[in-house]
Amino acid sequence: MNKKLLSLAERRERLVAQISTQRTALADSIEPWRMPLTLADQGLSAVRYLKHHPEWMVGVVILLTTLRSRRAGKWLGRGWVMWRLMYKLRGS
Repeated sequence: MNKKLLSLAERRERLVAQISTQRTALADSIEPWRMPLTLADQGLSAVRYLKHHPEWMVGVVILLTTLRSRRAGKWLGRGWVMWRLMYKLRGS
């Protein structure tokens, strides 16, 4: 019985060492992807937020068009229609 336990302990020790080596190799291979994946994750978070709060997106569009356009009344009217549409769609 002791030989079997000793064999299992040795095998476990080898496996733990192998796991450590694999973890290091995996961390090294993933490192170049860390920043792009972080940016993609932040982008997805922003999209999810805008999906749940579309009025913010409409408000930003209205603000940008008002600041950039001389026909502010026309764009505000369009923005108001968009906002009402998004409000109704969100409520459904």
